[in-house]
Amino acid sequence: MKVAITGASGLVGRALTASLERRGDSVSRLVRHAPKPGEIQWDPETQQIEAAKLEGFDAIIHLAGENIAGRRWSDSFKREILESRVKGTKLVADTITKLTAPPRVFISASAIGIYGNRGDAVLTEDSRGGEGFLADVCRAWEACADRMVQAPTRLAKVRFGMILSRKGGSLAKMLLPFRLGLGGKIGSGHQFMSWVTLEDVVRAIEFILDHEDASGAFNVTAPVPVTNQEFTRMLGTVLHRPTFFPVPIFLLHLALGEMADELLLSSARVLPERLEKLGFQFADPQLEGALRSLLK
Repeated sequence: MKVAITGASGLVGRALTASLERRGDSVSRLVRHAPKPGEIQWDPETQQIEAAKLEGFDAIIHLAGENIAGRRWSDSFKREILESRVKGTKLVADTITKLTAPPRVFISASAIGIYGNRGDAVLTEDSRGGEGFLADVCRAWEACADRMVQAPTRLAKVRFGMILSRKGGSLAKMLLPFRLGLGGKIGSGHQFMSWVTLEDVVRAIEFILDHEDASGAFNVTAPVPVTNQEFTRMLGTVLHRPTFFPVPIFLLHLALGEMADELLLSSARVLPERLEKLGFQFADPQLEGALRSLLK
């Protein structure tokens, strides 16, 4: 396939680009700097894009967006988080609708933050959206992707859970304190963590890319979510370290403010129902096997 990717320099983008190229696909990256051969320039802030260079692609995969855990949430940073997703997705979706030779499929990133804090309720793609800043961001994000509604382009929205990788993200940040024996549950530890390995994220995107009947929203999370307490215990077991140091809620609020409630204390028990119904099989469905594979 001939594939264009935004956010190709991010954690998922790097892994996906490498995997697509290994299987023989041609990948073009959308970049904000002066483009090199094989690159396409775009600027979501000014809504500029080299649209002519996107003619004739088989697929466009949109992954770009500000890192939500990049720094403490201020009003200005929350605005950056929202606008980076809305402006970028709007630009790509609107461009697709104007192409003479549009792609067969448009895959746009989203997140399980759309469900909000839902306790131990089981959540699928058919569950209603939740409340809070991240839920509002995800709704606006997906609404921009929905602007691309014309045939023949198929639209898939991939709602990522917590992505596990040694190369970045939450797990990479946890490893040092846990290896020092300073790990522990966060708050009560009862909040559900819907996780997925980076390998399975890439495999899921490729699965959606290749299956013509894969359209709409997809939860990209492992089929067995766990509580924070279970995750903490398992990570300590795999690293052969104690996990006796719980992180009090008041300290999280002191250090992170609102971000603590939405990223660390929020609970979402999310299942990948639509992926599994289409026949997708996870390489790492269980947390222990995933952690042992990642940290061997």
